[in-house]
Amino acid sequence: MASTTPSSPPPPKIPRYVMASVAVSLGGLVNGYDVGSIGAVTHMPQFTESMGQLSATMLGITVSMVMLTGTLPSLFAGHFADKFGRITVIIPGALLFGVGALIEGLARSLAQFIAGRAIAGFGEGMILSNITVYICEIAPLKYRGTLSGLPQFLATAGICAGYFTCYGTVNIQSDMAWRLPYIFQCTVASILAWACLLLPDSPRWLMVQGRQADARQALQRLDFNMVEAERDFLMNTEQQALSLSPWQGIMLLFRRGYRTRTILALFILGMIQLSGIDGVIFYAPILFEQAGLSTSSSSFLASGLSSILMLVISIPAFLLADKWGRRTSAISGGLALAGCMFLMGGLYAAGVVHPYGVARWVVIITIFVFTLTYCATWGIVGKIYASEIQPGHTRATANCVAMGLCFGTNFIVAIVTPILLEASAFGAYFLFGGLALGTVAVLAAYMPETRGRSLEDIQAAFHRPALSNLTQLLRALGLGVRRRPQTSHDPADEPLEMEPHDVAGTATTSATSVETVSRSLRLEVTV
Repeated sequence: MASTTPSSPPPPKIPRYVMASVAVSLGGLVNGYDVGSIGAVTHMPQFTESMGQLSATMLGITVSMVMLTGTLPSLFAGHFADKFGRITVIIPGALLFGVGALIEGLARSLAQFIAGRAIAGFGEGMILSNITVYICEIAPLKYRGTLSGLPQFLATAGICAGYFTCYGTVNIQSDMAWRLPYIFQCTVASILAWACLLLPDSPRWLMVQGRQADARQALQRLDFNMVEAERDFLMNTEQQALSLSPWQGIMLLFRRGYRTRTILALFILGMIQLSGIDGVIFYAPILFEQAGLSTSSSSFLASGLSSILMLVISIPAFLLADKWGRRTSAISGGLALAGCMFLMGGLYAAGVVHPYGVARWVVIITIFVFTLTYCATWGIVGKIYASEIQPGHTRATANCVAMGLCFGTNFIVAIVTPILLEASAFGAYFLFGGLALGTVAVLAAYMPETRGRSLEDIQAAFHRPALSNLTQLLRALGLGVRRRPQTSHDPADEPLEMEPHDVAGTATTSATSVETVSRSLRLEVTV
């Protein structure tokens, strides 16, 4: 009898929800690549020869046009994602971005270049406002933070790639030096659109649409654990999609029961941009030159080194996103960001930063520390948290409105930073530092923890009074805090969608409250 040898075990299979998350996260890659390359491109002498010398104001307009045109689609992409599906909105966004990048790469005048950035921004607004929502809805509870951080991780990788592409092409003695980065952007955007055609839509979105059979099929295609799905959302078979206009959908976010979470998401995504991170990334070559690195190649190399360090720190930050609390990350990161900005502003205000001496190296190192801290904390936690805290039937709309604000604040930072740097060496640093410190104070008082909770259970965190987190902190420090007497209240006054998750009993209540909200909104609009 022939002897049989035991076969080696098959290699572990990568779950398809991971591959789907990586695929849609290419939207983060193209966004990061544009952020990392545009400052270097506009700093190239070859670009100046093609487009002419740009004033500080025109430089700000050119760089920030993507954020300006991304604001509008971000506001309404959520409504269409709630109506037609997350993937259905991401695909045309990727195609628009690719067309815009192609126009930028072929531009023969500054007007054409800005027009290309405007089109790319419109597509970017449709992409970025929905990819985190999609990942958040397809990821298991255990890995939701890590997978939802993928777009930000790939955005950091894109920033690194953008810097070093330009560092490699700056020595090409033709206009191809600045055109090549846009060929890469167009290619990646095309891959993103093709990949999305192969992906199923979000099972949670399908359940809200009443398509339970399609939701189960999507879960199987994504290799999602059916036991977890049954426990968290498949048992709720009476969920209803809201039949609202785009304006009604936005107004719903500010009604009682939704208002707190909407404002918190808007605040977080807006203020993480007002920390000044995009000013640092967009204009890194200018900042390093201001600090004393005079040659173009030296400032490009320093910018590239900064992007490498950002990518390196993003790896453990994204892998450990579910090990470290969202609240801890946001507060500690904000304190560090504010400290960096105040330190740099103080050195410039004291007039001690020169092309020689120790102070310039302190500024350069602090720029590195600032970007690393952002990537490890606010860059990861902001988009995850804004998506997690929303109810299922308003998650896309709320996240997209918040992303619209994010694009708007990005635009302000991008257009104002070069103007502030030209007017004052230190004013921008003090401004961004003060905004970061103010953000920390608000988050310490109003931000509940979401790590370790299912999306359906997170809503219970908003039962607590707004300042309960701060009260607990004061008690832990031994400071006396008076406890207000409990008063009875009518259960009917409870905010919508905020009851603790009960699989057996909430389906009918949820459907009724959704229909009530929909009907009341229609009355308000027509009266």
